[in-house]
Amino acid sequence: MPSGSGSEPLLARAECLAEGPVDHRGRPADRASTGGWNSALFIIAVEIGERFAFYGVSSNLISYLTGPLGEGNAAAAAAINAWSGAASLLPLLGAALADKWLGRYRTIALASLLYILGLGMLAFSTMLSSGSHQQCNNAMAGGKSCQPSTLQLAFFYVSLYLVAVAQGGHKPCVQAFGADQFDQNDPKESVARSSFFNWWYFGICAGTAVTYLLLSYVQDNIGWGLGFGIPCAVMACALAAFLLGTRTYRYYVSSGKRSLFARAGEAFTAWRSRRAADRAADSTEFSTRVDEEEQVVVSKSGGLAEAKAVLRLFPIWATCLIYAVAFAQSSTFFTKQAATLDRRVGQQLKVPPAALQSIISIAIVAFIPIYDRVIVPLARRYSGKPSGITMLLRIGIGMTLSLVSMVTAALVEIKRLRVARDAGLVDQPKVPLPMSLWWMVPQYVLFGAADVFTMVGLQEFFYDQVPDKLRSLGLALYLSIFGVGSFISSALVSGIDRVTAARGQSWFSNNLNHGHLDYFYWLIAALSAVELLAYVFFSLTYKDKGAVNNSSIVG
Repeated sequence: MPSGSGSEPLLARAECLAEGPVDHRGRPADRASTGGWNSALFIIAVEIGERFAFYGVSSNLISYLTGPLGEGNAAAAAAINAWSGAASLLPLLGAALADKWLGRYRTIALASLLYILGLGMLAFSTMLSSGSHQQCNNAMAGGKSCQPSTLQLAFFYVSLYLVAVAQGGHKPCVQAFGADQFDQNDPKESVARSSFFNWWYFGICAGTAVTYLLLSYVQDNIGWGLGFGIPCAVMACALAAFLLGTRTYRYYVSSGKRSLFARAGEAFTAWRSRRAADRAADSTEFSTRVDEEEQVVVSKSGGLAEAKAVLRLFPIWATCLIYAVAFAQSSTFFTKQAATLDRRVGQQLKVPPAALQSIISIAIVAFIPIYDRVIVPLARRYSGKPSGITMLLRIGIGMTLSLVSMVTAALVEIKRLRVARDAGLVDQPKVPLPMSLWWMVPQYVLFGAADVFTMVGLQEFFYDQVPDKLRSLGLALYLSIFGVGSFISSALVSGIDRVTAARGQSWFSNNLNHGHLDYFYWLIAALSAVELLAYVFFSLTYKDKGAVNNSSIVG
């Protein structure tokens, strides 16, 4: 513990401290003055700013890649999915660093600084030269966009992946740090923690809706430099708000000095010892010696139990990957679809294509209060569970809604292609079709409703079901679903594009009126149906952490 003077803060180094909540100076946390909603609001504020910044980049990225950077639809979608995949997998590394060395608070602060640097570089990249003036003039005279220089392209992608690295440190720690402000052993705070996950998502979706509406307009109508610069300024303000709450937070520190990877190694050693004991069952003396060695390894770190606790989540993790593939389409092909429609509202206002993504956030903002204040209390009355329905049931309902959303998207695309043919605009991709953007609203609303169930359910599930020491890792595992899902989406798009282009016409043609996004949506819907069946099977056989712990005690 810190010295009696209290001059050494917890944030300096905390490896030798005992486990349990402490305040910012390392003293036992006072429940009356630390934690709870007063602390959680500061953490929600930094997350709203981070989501504003991240979606300020990602939501309209396909327009920037296919516009100023001159990439094709399939190449741009694949690049975005690869970047999104990296951004969602890097939290595994960030969680490990936070859980072992830095702690969640310092990881959040450092990741926020890295965010500000990456966003600033991204804004600066838009001002770099796009080649010689002569080359640009020749390209524009021929009706083509001015191709970016190699320097601009390289600087852009370095900046973009720096943002991905920043999210890798930020994302797994912020939500876990927020949930840490509620004591799961206190009945009132336990209920508040379950509600926290709902209102957490409400806050970030409210901020995201503003992002879609504001930044997509700025980027499309004013300039990309300002469009990327605003997220940088917002992230700086969010970091300041987070630091203001330093004195109110509860901090949890681990007394162990071994890293996650060391514990995994010890768990593997214990597993090998057990296998050796099984093979040598006929030798009592040898078997006894091995069992004693195994008990020593397990008692030293608990690594085997932790490894088992994480591995048993794998079936649920794997059966949510196609949900992530469907999720990836809302910021890529949905936006390109919207760009072909009549987006006029009134006589003068023209809605930016990326702004339609705000419908997802608006649907979430509208539905979460209904879920938290109406559905949960009613379900709680019958089930007796604080959360109303189980986390696994909640996730499954959202996956079903996602499947319906992809079917809806396929039907709308069939309608859009028919309108293009009937209007004689198949070969004029830049001419808006006589079809209102409101046709796309249902698929966005269904995605929003699906997120309320599955996204929030996955967050709570992976936070709650891992060992207490590994909660940052748990949320990183949740994020990795969307990382792997994005890579799967990227591979699907690239593979289908090569195969269908070789046969005459790509499903993802730069002229979407010649493409077949409807076929792609039907494929995702079919995969989602198969995934849902597998999910139902594994969720019915899954044992809750509490049940597993109780059975271990009884055994």
